[in-house]
Amino acid sequence: QVQLIESGGGLVQAGGSLRLSCASSGGTFNMYASGWFRQAPGKEREFVAAISENGANTDYTHSVKGRFTISTDNDKNTLYLQMNSLKPDDTAVYYCAARVAGSPSFIEDEPREYDYWGQGTQVTVSS
Repeated sequence: QVQLIESGGGLVQAGGSLRLSCASSGGTFNMYASGWFRQAPGKEREFVAAISENGANTDYTHSVKGRFTISTDNDKNTLYLQMNSLKPDDTAVYYCAARVAGSPSFIEDEPREYDYWGQGTQVTVSS
């Protein structure tokens, strides 16, 4: 059983940066396709970024391209989301997720296709 634990959220001013971490127990991220999602109050959970099992492929939602970077450190069993130039619209609870992938280069942006989820970490960006 895979357990995911996020950390790194907090309160930051617009234009600032945060790095979210997602620690995995029960498997390393080179065994799974993984991703980050977020949910703002009153809104549905939405895709933010995804990375393939082999780390070769990444994808981002349009609003974060050029500002956010997803990466993995398999030695540390950790998934990261580096968030720069943060905006108030980025305020949400951020979740990491993982799923068994059919191929090493597979990436997934649909939340219902993921098998494992963290508990979420709050990110608040003030204007």
